[in-house]
Amino acid sequence: MARVPYLRREDADESHKPLYDRLEAERKVPTANIFLALANAPDQLDGFLTYANALRAGELSPALRELAILTVGHLTRSAYEVAHHHSHALRAGLTEEQIAAVGDFERAEVFDETEKAVMRLAKESTLRVDVCEETWRAAAERLPRKQMVELALSIAWYNSGVRIMGLLDIDLEDNYANPFPNS
Repeated sequence: MARVPYLRREDADESHKPLYDRLEAERKVPTANIFLALANAPDQLDGFLTYANALRAGELSPALRELAILTVGHLTRSAYEVAHHHSHALRAGLTEEQIAAVGDFERAEVFDETEKAVMRLAKESTLRVDVCEETWRAAAERLPRKQMVELALSIAWYNSGVRIMGLLDIDLEDNYANPFPNS
């Protein structure tokens, strides 16, 4: 059970109803638990949505972004992040085989060198925070500078997301399969 209530439209102050309109227009319906929990701080949720949308609107390939996100999710054992980004990864063009292999990407033969370089960057940033020059350079040799900055922002953003979900103990919705059922 989450540490804060999931605030639904009917629970919200009238002045915050437009935020629910925005959630329904920009995100999946029914509204995900992460957003219902963050609705306890409506101004911050509004900024959260704006920033998340800006990350998705960049030049970085959606497939590479989703590989980085799924890597963060696997490394942090965030069932919520991995489950929610499964559909995003499919829409970005990743295959079921690739999605299933993210947790062991180094040995998987379904990724090219650019994809592995991105996942290594996500891995090192997630586990160590500081990234060595070799790891950075391996990705930077394959992506333009702007996309590298977008990738760095995405990796950092989704690392903050798993920490928010952990701090607030956000429940995975019943209509999502837990990718780590034995955890």
